[in-house]
This record gives sequence, structure tokens and C-alpha cells, in this order.
Amino acid sequence: QSQFVESGGGLVQPGGSLRLSCAASGFSLDFYAIGWFRQAPGKEREGVSCISRDGNTYYSDSVKGRFTISRDNAERTVYLQMNSLKPEDTAVYYCAADAGCSLDAEYALVGYHFWGQGTQVTVSS
Repeated sequence: QSQFVESGGGLVQPGGSLRLSCAASGFSLDFYAIGWFRQAPGKEREGVSCISRDGNTYYSDSVKGRFTISRDNAERTVYLQMNSLKPEDTAVYYCAADAGCSLDAEYALVGYHFWGQGTQVTVSS
């Protein structure tokens, strides 16, 4: 079954860092843009970041300047480096693939593919 496997989440203090990984299982990343999305308890899923097939990057205003997305097609993995974490970054983080980048979470639910189970990020002192 083709899907992503997310990892790297955990508990971190405010101001700390985490690096999330999104590994593709059963398919190549070469033809896809990859997006990171998150969902906090009781909230709608929101787009966080996306990297296009040719490496262009996009970020939501809430994470711009703190998060960095990158991809390694040979390793079939996309990374999300998260610095200066805040309590409001607490959520389950997911990655998914589409032909192009969009951070619209409503579109993503139907337009993106290969969703994984997510990885929990908790920012708390």
C-alpha cells in the first residue's frame, strides 16, 4: 500500500526544535509536491508547508521564518525542521502528496494522497 510514514514528533519545551520526517512507502517522490499539514485537538486541519517537485517552498504565515521544509528524492523522504516552537504548534502533523502545492486544508483532504498516520508534536513546559 502506498502511503507516507511520519516520524520525529515528541514533547519539547517552548523555544525548542524538532525535525519531522515523512518517508514514502511504495512510490517515488519524483512526480509529487509534498505538503505538511497539522491538526490540533478540536480544530480544523491546516496547511503548514509545501515543497514543489522542483523545490519551491511555501509556508503558512504562522510558521514562516521558524519552519523549513526540504526533500531528498533519493531517500524518498521529506523533512520539516521546526525551530522556535510555540505551544500553539501542538498538533498531529501529517504529510501527503499532490501534483502541485496548495496549503488549503479543505482542498487537501480530497486533493492530496498517501496520507500517513501522523506524528504527535507537543510543545509544553
